[in-house]
Amino acid sequence: MEPYGVHPRLVLIGYSKGAPDILHALVSYPEIRKRFLSPATNVPAPDVGTGQREMAWIADTYKHLNPEDINYQGCVTGKPVQHGGIQGRTEATGRGVQYALQEFFRHADDVERAGLAGNLGAKRIIVQGLGNVGYHAAKFLSEEDGAKIIAIIERDGVLYDDAGLNVENVYRYIVENKTIKGYPDAVFNDDGEKALELDCDILIPAALEGQIAKDNAANVKARLICEAANGPVTAEADDILHKRGVVIIPDIYANAGGVTVSYFEWIRNLSHIRFGRMQRRHDELRSHQYAALLEEISGAQIDDKLKASFLGGAAEIDLVRSGLDDTMRLAYQQMHHVLVSNERVNDLRTAAFVVAIDKISRSYLDLGIY
Repeated sequence: MEPYGVHPRLVLIGYSKGAPDILHALVSYPEIRKRFLSPATNVPAPDVGTGQREMAWIADTYKHLNPEDINYQGCVTGKPVQHGGIQGRTEATGRGVQYALQEFFRHADDVERAGLAGNLGAKRIIVQGLGNVGYHAAKFLSEEDGAKIIAIIERDGVLYDDAGLNVENVYRYIVENKTIKGYPDAVFNDDGEKALELDCDILIPAALEGQIAKDNAANVKARLICEAANGPVTAEADDILHKRGVVIIPDIYANAGGVTVSYFEWIRNLSHIRFGRMQRRHDELRSHQYAALLEEISGAQIDDKLKASFLGGAAEIDLVRSGLDDTMRLAYQQMHHVLVSNERVNDLRTAAFVVAIDKISRSYLDLGIY
């Protein structure tokens, strides 16, 4: 195979087979690394079959093949923090799912459209796939928002407990036993696919694509589906669910937390400085000054525990979470605006496409391209 005949998608295809294929491509075909992989062209992120270790391998290989590139760490994202990664990247996609659902429940009209009420607290949630995304989404939603994870679907079956599963305990059991079979604190059933049809408020498919299709869409009882995986609902199923009034938070938005924080990591690599380093102690000093002023004016001492909660400056992880939360909020608000203002748009997926195409068209118009 000639170097110029190598399709750029070879770099991405390698992810499904593992990092060694990508490393082989980098070493064997210089044209790939020169044209299709660099901090200034394509910057891959981890996906199925790759994690921090594999991304570190790729970055290290790129470094040795391109010793003159001082921005070599920015050629991929999802690296370990000690090797140019950023705090918060590992859980970013799951955290983004949490932020997406939080923002959804801030819009009462959307909540009503889904046939739900209130906030995330006590909502009954089913999660399919307890990998990186599903685990973190379920963990954050249950521990921080008070939702109940009543079922966890894995490749070998489903665990069910209407009172709510302890996500951390289930995850640790899977890590140790490589299966959910035998988990002592829940009911197990080996028909995981059928569990997608169990009664719940929210269904979070966080496994593979095409899990909800035309043959089971009519039986899905969830009123809200949040697509944490890529393409978990087929086009035929999407039509069926929409006609039934089921609201779908689309994957193009819901699982964008990972690529968002990958962008933050890329920016960090190009700037060669961690977020917060320049202003953290300044903010901390200013907070101490405000606290001292309040105590002097009021003549009362601020409780030490309360003082400690707001005196410290923002660390990198705080800034990453803040940036991700802001991104997810604003993106949902843009989709919501299209949904309520454009009579031709009646679902969030279409609204997301309209927002994206509108941004592209504005860019072209600004450049005078018609």
